[in-house]
Amino acid sequence: MSNPSDRTYTETHEWLKVDGDVLTIGLTTYAVDQLTDVTFAEMQPVGTEVSPGDSVGEVESVKTSSDVYTPAGGEIIEVNEALESSPEMLNSDPFGEAWLVKVKIEDRGNLDDAMDADAYSESIG
Repeated sequence: MSNPSDRTYTETHEWLKVDGDVLTIGLTTYAVDQLTDVTFAEMQPVGTEVSPGDSVGEVESVKTSSDVYTPAGGEIIEVNEALESSPEMLNSDPFGEAWLVKVKIEDRGNLDDAMDADAYSESIG
């Protein structure tokens, strides 16, 4: 699956989509493929204040666990609760229904350092 061009990407394999002052964070197909079968996803609760570089949650698979990071600071305003009961959604739809959290941006932090789809695709080979 190609990386959608309507978002940006981090070196730690999160995808980012900014709409006004709301940042949606998800995991790329590459990250999900590296994890293999996702069995658990737990994000920080709504209302949690995060700073650039903070973990907003954790995803576990049969192989390993991985933190999910935010490049921007602010408040978590929404968590994809569907992933609590169906974490396997990450395996089938990482760029769609399986987004992880939404953060109301208060500190753009490293947001401008994110890669476009072509640069990210090149970085993962």
